[in-house]
Amino acid sequence: MLFKKKKFERKVLLQKEVLDSILTFCQMKHPNEGILILKGKSKNGEITIDGLAINGEITIDGLAIPPFSETGPTFAGFPHSFLPFDNSYIGIVHSHPSGSAEPSVTDLHNFFGLISLIVKSPYDDDSIFAWDSSGNTVPLSII
Repeated sequence: MLFKKKKFERKVLLQKEVLDSILTFCQMKHPNEGILILKGKSKNGEITIDGLAINGEITIDGLAIPPFSETGPTFAGFPHSFLPFDNSYIGIVHSHPSGSAEPSVTDLHNFFGLISLIVKSPYDDDSIFAWDSSGNTVPLSII
């Protein structure tokens, strides 16, 4: 075989400052879902999340809301076509006020990027989980 594809085990590294911003946003949006765009890098299956994006801008520990996003008690979404082209967009994070961290069928059908983070109520450090586009859990570490 000429070309061999390496099989990478994905893992997510999330900066603590970004986690704090995500948790604050989710608490503010409760009892509705909230959605944010993740920025970072991916190399050899290791996905490092180092920021959030708002209208194409990086924010350090600010809140980043996708343009034209809509949220409610059971949904959160945005039209992907309105996003500016940016290779550092690596996924999304959204909250589940119901307390479940499992991705729904709708979550999987609207998957964006390499990774999806779901934050369940009560929105603390142990309430965030990472998923791939098939709905498989991905190891998550806070750095």
